[in-house]
Amino acid sequence: MDRRVIACTMVFPEEAARRLVEGVAPHELVLAGARSAENLAVVGRDPVVQGADVVFGQPHPDDVCAAPRLRWVHLSTAGYARYDVAAVRAALAARGAVLTTSSGVYADPCAEHALAFMLAASRRLPECLENQRGPRGWPDAAVRSRSALLRGRRVLLLGFGAIGRRLAALLAPFEVELRVLRAHPRGDEPGRAVAREELGDAFAWADHVVSSLPEAEGTRRLVSAALLARMRPGAWLFNVGRGATVDQAALLEALEARRLAGAYLDVTDPEPLPPDHPLWRAPGCFITPHTAGGRREEPVAQVEHFLANLRRFERGEALLDRVI
Repeated sequence: MDRRVIACTMVFPEEAARRLVEGVAPHELVLAGARSAENLAVVGRDPVVQGADVVFGQPHPDDVCAAPRLRWVHLSTAGYARYDVAAVRAALAARGAVLTTSSGVYADPCAEHALAFMLAASRRLPECLENQRGPRGWPDAAVRSRSALLRGRRVLLLGFGAIGRRLAALLAPFEVELRVLRAHPRGDEPGRAVAREELGDAFAWADHVVSSLPEAEGTRRLVSAALLARMRPGAWLFNVGRGATVDQAALLEALEARRLAGAYLDVTDPEPLPPDHPLWRAPGCFITPHTAGGRREEPVAQVEHFLANLRRFERGEALLDRVI
Protein backbone atom coordinates (compact mmCIF):
# COMPACT_ATOMS: atom_id res chain seq x y z
CA MET A 1 0.00 0.00 0.00
CA ASP A 2 1.37 3.39 -1.01
CA ARG A 3 1.77 5.94 1.76
CA ARG A 4 -0.28 8.99 0.90
CA VAL A 5 -0.24 12.62 2.01
CA ILE A 6 -3.66 13.48 3.44
CA ALA A 7 -4.47 17.16 3.97
CA CYS A 8 -7.25 18.16 6.37
CA THR A 9 -8.87 21.60 6.25
CA MET A 10 -11.13 21.02 9.27
CA VAL A 11 -10.71 21.81 12.97
CA PHE A 12 -12.18 18.95 14.99
CA PRO A 13 -12.91 18.56 18.71
CA GLU A 14 -10.48 16.44 20.71
CA GLU A 15 -12.14 13.03 20.34
CA ALA A 16 -12.76 13.37 16.61
CA ALA A 17 -9.22 14.71 16.08
CA ARG A 18 -7.76 11.74 17.97
CA ARG A 19 -9.69 9.27 15.85
CA LEU A 20 -8.56 10.99 12.67
CA VAL A 21 -4.88 10.94 13.65
CA GLU A 22 -5.02 7.27 14.64
CA GLY A 23 -7.21 6.23 11.75
CA VAL A 24 -5.15 7.62 8.87
CA ALA A 25 -1.99 5.72 9.84
CA PRO A 26 0.31 4.79 8.15
CA HIS A 27 -0.44 7.72 5.84
CA GLU A 28 0.93 11.20 6.52
CA LEU A 29 -1.67 13.60 7.91
CA VAL A 30 -0.94 17.28 7.34
CA LEU A 31 -3.12 20.06 8.68
CA ALA A 32 -3.82 22.95 6.39
CA GLY A 33 -2.79 26.35 7.64
CA ALA A 34 -6.21 27.66 6.67
CA ARG A 35 -8.66 25.52 8.61
CA SER A 36 -12.14 26.02 9.96
CA ALA A 37 -14.39 24.42 12.54
CA GLU A 38 -17.37 25.67 10.53
CA ASN A 39 -18.52 22.80 8.36
CA LEU A 40 -19.94 24.93 5.55
CA ALA A 41 -17.01 27.37 5.37
CA VAL A 42 -14.59 27.28 2.44
CA VAL A 43 -11.06 27.92 3.66
CA GLY A 44 -8.55 30.10 1.86
CA ARG A 45 -5.97 28.79 -0.55
CA ASP A 46 -3.24 26.71 1.03
CA PRO A 47 -0.01 25.10 -0.29
CA VAL A 48 -0.60 22.11 1.99
CA VAL A 49 -3.69 21.22 -0.02
CA GLN A 50 -1.87 21.75 -3.30
CA GLY A 51 0.73 19.14 -2.33
CA ALA A 52 -1.66 16.46 -1.10
CA ASP A 53 -2.80 13.15 -2.56
CA VAL A 54 -6.04 13.21 -0.57
CA VAL A 55 -7.96 16.14 0.92
CA PHE A 56 -10.58 15.95 3.67
CA GLY A 57 -12.74 18.98 4.46
CA GLN A 58 -13.68 22.02 2.38
CA PRO A 59 -10.64 22.92 0.25
CA HIS A 60 -10.63 25.99 -1.92
CA PRO A 61 -11.80 24.95 -5.41
CA ASP A 62 -8.77 26.64 -6.99
CA ASP A 63 -6.49 24.44 -4.87
CA VAL A 64 -8.32 21.36 -6.11
CA CYS A 65 -7.51 22.48 -9.64
CA ALA A 66 -3.88 23.26 -8.77
CA ALA A 67 -2.96 20.06 -6.89
CA PRO A 68 -0.98 17.87 -9.33
CA ARG A 69 -0.92 14.75 -7.11
CA LEU A 70 -4.53 14.91 -5.98
CA ARG A 71 -6.45 11.66 -6.37
CA TRP A 72 -9.39 12.07 -4.02
CA VAL A 73 -11.32 14.89 -2.34
CA HIS A 74 -13.68 13.98 0.51
CA LEU A 75 -15.99 16.82 1.52
CA SER A 76 -17.22 17.25 5.08
CA THR A 77 -20.67 18.26 3.80
CA ALA A 78 -23.45 16.61 1.82
CA GLY A 79 -23.55 19.54 -0.61
CA TYR A 80 -20.91 20.09 -3.28
CA ALA A 81 -22.21 22.96 -5.42
CA ARG A 82 -19.01 25.03 -5.29
CA TYR A 83 -17.08 22.08 -6.75
CA ASP A 84 -19.69 21.21 -9.37
CA VAL A 85 -18.14 23.53 -11.93
CA ALA A 86 -16.38 22.86 -15.22
CA ALA A 87 -12.88 23.79 -14.01
CA VAL A 88 -12.96 21.43 -11.03
CA ARG A 89 -14.54 18.61 -12.99
CA ALA A 90 -11.93 18.95 -15.73
CA ALA A 91 -9.04 19.01 -13.26
CA LEU A 92 -10.29 15.91 -11.46
CA ALA A 93 -10.92 14.07 -14.71
CA ALA A 94 -7.44 14.89 -16.00
CA ARG A 95 -5.89 13.15 -12.97
CA GLY A 96 -8.39 10.33 -12.69
CA ALA A 97 -9.39 11.81 -9.32
CA VAL A 98 -12.76 11.57 -7.60
CA LEU A 99 -14.83 13.69 -5.24
CA THR A 100 -17.01 12.25 -2.48
CA THR A 101 -19.32 13.84 0.06
CA SER A 102 -20.43 13.08 3.60
CA SER A 103 -24.04 12.44 2.62
CA GLY A 104 -24.10 9.25 4.64
CA VAL A 105 -23.32 11.22 7.80
CA TYR A 106 -26.39 13.37 7.37
CA ALA A 107 -28.93 10.76 6.25
CA ASP A 108 -30.34 10.00 9.70
CA PRO A 109 -30.50 13.52 11.17
CA CYS A 110 -31.85 15.13 7.99
CA ALA A 111 -34.44 12.41 7.49
CA GLU A 112 -35.56 12.66 11.12
CA HIS A 113 -35.72 16.45 10.81
CA ALA A 114 -37.90 16.15 7.72
CA LEU A 115 -40.17 13.67 9.48
CA ALA A 116 -40.41 16.02 12.46
CA PHE A 117 -41.40 18.80 10.06
CA MET A 118 -44.11 16.63 8.53
CA LEU A 119 -45.52 15.57 11.89
CA ALA A 120 -45.42 19.13 13.24
CA ALA A 121 -47.36 20.32 10.20
CA SER A 122 -49.89 17.50 10.39
CA ARG A 123 -50.49 17.91 14.12
CA ARG A 124 -50.43 21.75 14.04
CA LEU A 125 -47.74 22.00 16.70
CA PRO A 126 -46.65 25.55 15.78
CA GLU A 127 -50.19 26.81 16.42
CA CYS A 128 -50.08 25.36 19.92
CA LEU A 129 -46.65 26.89 20.56
CA GLU A 130 -47.84 30.30 19.37
CA ASN A 131 -50.83 30.03 21.69
CA GLN A 132 -48.59 29.16 24.64
CA ARG A 133 -46.33 32.14 23.95
CA GLY A 134 -49.25 34.47 23.30
CA PRO A 135 -52.83 34.44 24.57
CA ARG A 136 -52.64 31.07 26.37
CA GLY A 137 -56.19 30.27 25.52
CA TRP A 138 -57.57 26.80 24.93
CA PRO A 139 -58.29 26.58 21.17
CA ASP A 140 -58.85 22.85 21.24
CA ALA A 141 -61.74 22.74 18.79
CA ALA A 142 -59.99 24.92 16.21
CA VAL A 143 -56.70 23.03 16.36
CA ARG A 144 -58.35 19.61 16.33
CA SER A 145 -60.42 20.54 13.29
CA ARG A 146 -57.30 21.58 11.35
CA SER A 147 -55.15 18.62 12.41
CA ALA A 148 -54.49 15.69 10.10
CA LEU A 149 -52.86 12.29 10.05
CA LEU A 150 -49.61 11.66 8.24
CA ARG A 151 -50.68 8.06 7.77
CA GLY A 152 -51.91 7.34 4.27
CA ARG A 153 -50.93 10.71 2.80
CA ARG A 154 -49.39 11.24 -0.62
CA VAL A 155 -45.71 12.12 -0.38
CA LEU A 156 -43.45 13.25 -3.21
CA LEU A 157 -39.74 12.90 -2.46
CA LEU A 158 -37.49 15.17 -4.49
CA GLY A 159 -34.16 13.39 -4.34
CA PHE A 160 -33.44 9.79 -3.44
CA GLY A 161 -29.88 9.85 -2.20
CA ALA A 162 -28.88 8.85 1.32
CA ILE A 163 -31.32 11.30 2.93
CA GLY A 164 -34.25 10.47 0.67
CA ARG A 165 -33.76 6.72 1.13
CA ARG A 166 -33.64 7.06 4.90
CA LEU A 167 -36.74 9.25 4.95
CA ALA A 168 -38.61 6.70 2.84
CA ALA A 169 -37.72 4.04 5.43
CA LEU A 170 -38.92 6.25 8.29
CA LEU A 171 -42.19 6.89 6.46
CA ALA A 172 -42.90 3.20 5.83
CA PRO A 173 -44.81 2.64 9.11
CA PHE A 174 -47.11 5.53 8.18
CA GLU A 175 -48.23 3.67 5.05
CA VAL A 176 -47.89 6.76 2.88
CA GLU A 177 -48.15 6.69 -0.90
CA LEU A 178 -44.76 7.57 -2.33
CA ARG A 179 -43.57 9.05 -5.58
CA VAL A 180 -39.86 9.67 -6.05
CA LEU A 181 -37.83 11.98 -8.24
CA ARG A 182 -34.43 10.33 -8.70
CA ALA A 183 -31.69 11.39 -11.07
CA HIS A 184 -31.14 7.82 -12.25
CA PRO A 185 -34.05 5.48 -11.37
CA ARG A 186 -32.94 1.93 -10.61
CA GLY A 187 -36.25 0.19 -10.10
CA ASP A 188 -35.73 -0.24 -6.35
CA GLU A 189 -37.60 2.90 -5.31
CA PRO A 190 -40.33 2.27 -2.67
CA GLY A 191 -42.97 3.90 -4.83
CA ARG A 192 -43.38 5.19 -8.34
CA ALA A 193 -40.33 6.90 -9.86
CA VAL A 194 -41.25 10.09 -11.70
CA ALA A 195 -39.33 11.81 -14.47
CA ARG A 196 -38.62 15.54 -14.58
CA GLU A 197 -41.30 16.06 -17.21
CA GLU A 198 -43.85 14.40 -14.89
CA LEU A 199 -43.23 16.73 -11.96
CA GLY A 200 -46.22 18.94 -12.69
CA ASP A 201 -48.62 16.06 -12.23
CA ALA A 202 -46.65 14.80 -9.23
CA PHE A 203 -46.84 18.19 -7.49
CA ALA A 204 -50.59 18.30 -8.14
CA TRP A 205 -50.93 14.79 -6.68
CA ALA A 206 -48.95 15.27 -3.45
CA ASP A 207 -50.07 16.27 0.03
CA HIS A 208 -46.44 16.64 1.10
CA VAL A 209 -43.51 17.58 -1.14
CA VAL A 210 -40.16 16.93 0.54
CA SER A 211 -36.90 18.05 -1.06
CA SER A 212 -33.48 16.75 -0.09
CA LEU A 213 -31.96 17.83 -3.39
CA PRO A 214 -28.39 19.13 -3.51
CA GLU A 215 -27.63 22.37 -5.28
CA ALA A 216 -26.34 21.59 -8.76
CA GLU A 217 -26.70 22.88 -12.30
CA GLY A 218 -29.81 20.80 -12.87
CA THR A 219 -31.52 21.48 -9.54
CA ARG A 220 -31.33 25.26 -9.10
CA ARG A 221 -34.88 26.65 -8.88
CA LEU A 222 -36.22 23.22 -9.76
CA VAL A 223 -39.14 23.93 -7.43
CA SER A 224 -40.37 26.67 -9.73
CA ALA A 225 -43.32 29.03 -9.78
CA ALA A 226 -45.00 26.73 -12.29
CA LEU A 227 -44.64 23.68 -10.04
CA LEU A 228 -45.70 25.55 -6.92
CA ALA A 229 -48.81 26.66 -8.80
CA ARG A 230 -49.68 22.99 -9.41
CA MET A 231 -49.69 22.12 -5.70
CA ARG A 232 -53.09 21.33 -4.26
CA PRO A 233 -54.67 23.65 -1.65
CA GLY A 234 -53.64 22.41 1.78
CA ALA A 235 -50.38 20.84 0.55
CA TRP A 236 -47.08 21.37 2.35
CA LEU A 237 -43.54 21.95 1.09
CA PHE A 238 -40.52 20.83 3.12
CA ASN A 239 -36.88 21.51 2.24
CA VAL A 240 -33.89 19.90 3.97
CA GLY A 241 -31.68 19.97 0.85
CA ARG A 242 -30.45 23.34 -0.39
CA GLY A 243 -32.23 26.68 -0.51
CA ALA A 244 -31.24 27.41 -4.11
CA THR A 245 -33.37 24.49 -5.33
CA VAL A 246 -36.54 26.50 -4.60
CA ASP A 247 -37.73 29.67 -6.29
CA GLN A 248 -38.13 31.56 -3.02
CA ALA A 249 -39.89 34.55 -4.55
CA ALA A 250 -42.52 32.24 -6.00
CA LEU A 251 -42.79 30.36 -2.71
CA LEU A 252 -43.29 33.62 -0.83
CA GLU A 253 -46.03 34.63 -3.26
CA ALA A 254 -47.78 31.27 -2.86
CA LEU A 255 -47.62 31.51 0.94
CA GLU A 256 -48.88 35.09 1.05
CA ALA A 257 -51.75 34.13 -1.25
CA ARG A 258 -52.40 31.16 1.07
CA ARG A 259 -52.40 28.76 -1.86
CA LEU A 260 -50.36 26.34 0.25
CA ALA A 261 -50.92 25.13 3.78
CA GLY A 262 -47.35 26.15 4.47
CA ALA A 263 -43.64 25.47 4.12
CA TYR A 264 -41.03 24.17 6.52
CA LEU A 265 -37.53 25.21 5.48
CA ASP A 266 -34.23 24.16 6.99
CA VAL A 267 -32.33 25.80 4.15
CA THR A 268 -32.71 29.17 2.45
CA ASP A 269 -31.01 31.30 -0.16
CA PRO A 270 -29.07 33.18 1.09
CA GLU A 271 -27.83 31.82 4.39
CA PRO A 272 -28.05 33.24 6.94
CA LEU A 273 -31.45 34.54 5.93
CA PRO A 274 -31.49 38.30 6.68
CA PRO A 275 -33.66 39.22 9.70
CA ASP A 276 -35.85 41.46 7.54
CA HIS A 277 -36.45 38.83 4.85
CA PRO A 278 -40.20 38.44 4.23
CA LEU A 279 -40.05 34.64 4.53
CA TRP A 280 -39.63 35.05 8.29
CA ARG A 281 -43.10 36.61 8.46
CA ALA A 282 -44.82 34.68 5.68
CA PRO A 283 -48.00 32.89 6.78
CA GLY A 284 -47.42 29.20 7.34
CA CYS A 285 -43.64 29.43 6.90
CA PHE A 286 -41.46 27.85 9.57
CA ILE A 287 -37.68 28.04 9.39
CA THR A 288 -34.88 26.20 11.17
CA PRO A 289 -31.37 27.64 10.64
CA HIS A 290 -29.77 24.83 8.61
CA THR A 291 -29.73 22.52 11.60
CA ALA A 292 -31.24 19.39 10.04
CA GLY A 293 -27.88 17.66 9.66
CA GLY A 294 -26.70 18.45 13.17
CA ARG A 295 -26.19 16.15 16.13
CA ARG A 296 -23.81 16.06 19.07
CA GLU A 297 -21.81 13.25 17.49
CA GLU A 298 -21.43 14.98 14.12
CA PRO A 299 -17.63 15.55 14.18
CA VAL A 300 -16.90 11.93 15.12
CA ALA A 301 -19.35 10.72 12.46
CA GLN A 302 -17.61 12.87 9.84
CA VAL A 303 -14.24 11.37 10.71
CA GLU A 304 -15.52 7.80 10.82
CA HIS A 305 -17.19 8.22 7.43
CA PHE A 306 -13.95 9.54 5.94
CA LEU A 307 -11.94 6.69 7.46
CA ALA A 308 -14.37 4.09 6.10
CA ASN A 309 -13.88 5.59 2.65
CA LEU A 310 -10.11 5.71 3.18
CA ARG A 311 -10.08 1.94 3.71
CA ARG A 312 -11.99 1.55 0.44
CA PHE A 313 -9.56 3.92 -1.29
CA GLU A 314 -6.64 1.80 -0.08
CA ARG A 315 -8.23 -1.36 -1.47
CA GLY A 316 -9.15 0.22 -4.79
CA GLU A 317 -12.87 -0.20 -4.14
CA ALA A 318 -15.71 2.09 -5.15
CA LEU A 319 -16.01 4.98 -2.71
CA LEU A 320 -19.13 5.83 -0.75
CA ASP A 321 -21.10 8.95 -1.72
CA ARG A 322 -19.11 9.66 -4.87
CA VAL A 323 -20.55 12.56 -6.85
CA ILE A 324 -17.73 13.40 -9.30
